[in-house]
Amino acid sequence: MRDVAIGIDIGGSGIKAAFVDVASGELMTERVRLATPHPATPAAVAATVAEVYAQVRSSAPELAPVAVGATFPAVVRSGVTLSAANVDAAWIGDRAEERFSEALGTPLSLLNDADAAGMAEIGFGVARDVRGVVLVLTLGTGIGSALVVDGTLVPNTELGHLSFRGHDSVEDWVSDRARRAEGLSWKRWGKRLEAYLKHLTVLFSPELIVLGGGVSRRFEDKIAPRLELRTPVTAAALRNEAGIVGVAWHASRTART
Repeated sequence: MRDVAIGIDIGGSGIKAAFVDVASGELMTERVRLATPHPATPAAVAATVAEVYAQVRSSAPELAPVAVGATFPAVVRSGVTLSAANVDAAWIGDRAEERFSEALGTPLSLLNDADAAGMAEIGFGVARDVRGVVLVLTLGTGIGSALVVDGTLVPNTELGHLSFRGHDSVEDWVSDRARRAEGLSWKRWGKRLEAYLKHLTVLFSPELIVLGGGVSRRFEDKIAPRLELRTPVTAAALRNEAGIVGVAWHASRTART
């Protein structure tokens, strides 16, 4: 009997979940998805997460999860959400892990969404078995980051909020949102990305940089040809399943300790 966990990916527009085989990283069931409520208050989101969880459980009643994990678009420390990106400001300072656990009626492990994507790549993606420092960046509306050292996550790095080139937050300069808002060509935007990645290599000396998020679909034809770094850079492998898989695997590992 394979160990399975439930991963729940809470985003600004949708809440998705599925059973995950934590040995292989494969989804064991179809994803259940419900729209994120608006306003995305703690009570409303918790109720929707509980409904998503119930639907996943009912889709495969023969499966017994060893753990349940959920991502959240915020800094998460000791189960408390300390920021609020694309959700209601009432989440700041909320005991979110406890709130979700009570709503589901079972223990739950809460993790920053970019950190979950990083764990997915370390466990089952392009960074599997890579020793040393790995940086996983999700490039979309903003820039999420995961920093992993010898397979151990350093949580809540928020490297998209570094001050850089006169910008208080580098994501305002090099996120995919900035590329589209300024009408930048891939060549011009690629030079910005290259400068940012070179800065990160000076700070962290990574063995590998993994790029995820929406733009990773254009990595081979639009991004890779414009990057000249000594550090290897590659596209993320798990794409839209990264949050679900990464947080399920993280939750299962946490449950064993």
